[in-house]
Amino acid sequence: MDIVIAVIKIILALVWFLVLTLYLTWLERKESAVIQDRIGANRANIWKFRFLGLFQPFADAIKMIFKEDFVPAFANKFLHTLAPFLSFFFVAITICAVPFGDTLHLAGRTINLQVLDLNAGLLFMLAMLSLGIYGIILSGWASRNRFTLLGGIRGAAQLISYEVALGLSLIGIIMVFPSLSLQSIVRFQGENLLGFIPKWGVLIQPLGFVVFFFAALAETKRVPFDMPEGESEIIGFFTEYGGLKWGLFMMTDFMEIIIVSALLTTLFFGGWQVPWLAADGFQWPWGGGWALPHGIVVLLQLLAFNVKIVFFCWLQILIRWTYPRFRYDQVMDLGWKVLIPLSLLNIVGTGIVMGLLK
Repeated sequence: MDIVIAVIKIILALVWFLVLTLYLTWLERKESAVIQDRIGANRANIWKFRFLGLFQPFADAIKMIFKEDFVPAFANKFLHTLAPFLSFFFVAITICAVPFGDTLHLAGRTINLQVLDLNAGLLFMLAMLSLGIYGIILSGWASRNRFTLLGGIRGAAQLISYEVALGLSLIGIIMVFPSLSLQSIVRFQGENLLGFIPKWGVLIQPLGFVVFFFAALAETKRVPFDMPEGESEIIGFFTEYGGLKWGLFMMTDFMEIIIVSALLTTLFFGGWQVPWLAADGFQWPWGGGWALPHGIVVLLQLLAFNVKIVFFCWLQILIRWTYPRFRYDQVMDLGWKVLIPLSLLNIVGTGIVMGLLK
């Protein structure tokens, strides 16, 4: 029975992840259209019903699946094919460690609303995201094109640089919430400061949040940090890709947006926590409460988690269509000269404050 529950959780998590990824492409098109005062994608229809272009992601998927798979004659065909699958796999597997909710009591069983409750779930997610670099490097090298190779090298240098700041920015969170389990970190944030303020990570670690947010944006390789894909320089690690392989790279980019949103939500904004919502209902800081059935509490937690995820996805797309891209030297300077010193300052400051409060 436990195996059946585990399989169901994996399927539901992957379906949620992939469907949200598909419709994130629609959200980006519509959001960019609003910013640029145009309509956006709205031509795909079923029996002349367009529904604001909601069928467009499925039309794009069908097009990419049936489009010719072209591999340059001079490329290493095995590695050229392997690269997009590596990038896709290492990002997709991270969804297993994301806590969607607390626990569900069903038919006498207690089901943890998380595929894998790892003791080191945070390290697992960071490790898997780091391994995605190999897909970028392989795509550039296997194409045997100097421009794609340059794009792959740029991408690897950028991701490695910003992973340093990203990792350091999380040390403060681990100091305050002494656990590497993402589910435990979310539960720590269910407490209140001064009796009524939710103890979310962003309130306790504001500097850590700012550093993590910008470092995570750079990890997604999108404007203003899209150094591996400089179209004005005829560069890009997937220049020699088309069809479904190109689609996997694009899906990976959008999946990274969701994972970054999930980490921001989980670490800094309470995850599935709803202010003052306990296992048996709302408990108001001024006294009293509002009892709710267990199923309603679980639904509210799931809804809160998804609303936060969608908000941060929207915010990242807004930034992508608002700011111009940086120069490569500016990107590297921001990572090494600004974000890393700020993250170290955050660690020292957190240690001092925790020492004074003891």
